[in-house]
Amino acid sequence: AGGRQRAAERAVNEQRFDIHRVQGLNLGLSAGAVAISWVVLSPLFAASLAAGAALEAANFRSLRRSCQVIFQSGVSGVSGVSGGGAAMSAFGLRFALLAVAVGLALHLGAHPVGLLIGLSFIVPSVVIAAWMARPESAPATPAPSPDDPSWDEWNPWLAREREAEEDQ
Repeated sequence: AGGRQRAAERAVNEQRFDIHRVQGLNLGLSAGAVAISWVVLSPLFAASLAAGAALEAANFRSLRRSCQVIFQSGVSGVSGVSGGGAAMSAFGLRFALLAVAVGLALHLGAHPVGLLIGLSFIVPSVVIAAWMARPESAPATPAPSPDDPSWDEWNPWLAREREAEEDQ
């Protein structure tokens, strides 16, 4: 199990996702939508959209920071680092603060649809950034012949090579 954990940690460390790209895309989408809604719809809708976008940007940064601390300290703090418990508390507190901020914005007269759309801009930003960060597609190679011994080393259920523990 220790080998698998080290391999998983290596895989996480090798996959660097450029968070600045996500935030830049999010800012661009939000600013464009606010400008268009200001002209086409109303200033109230545009302001609500901007408020929702600002709330979700802060929420996303907090979520990312909490997740980094939680994953670096180990699940449930089993690695002995005490930052995991505080990060889990901050993770939950984030939802409460977001709910209070949304409630306050609605109480102050924000347009609910504009606020919701503004809160949702992070989703297409993350999808577009992930698509842009995808690895290059490898050219197709021919499959080995049916009697090739490499088929015995392949686990079709997990789509990877068999480990020594699986053979037993």
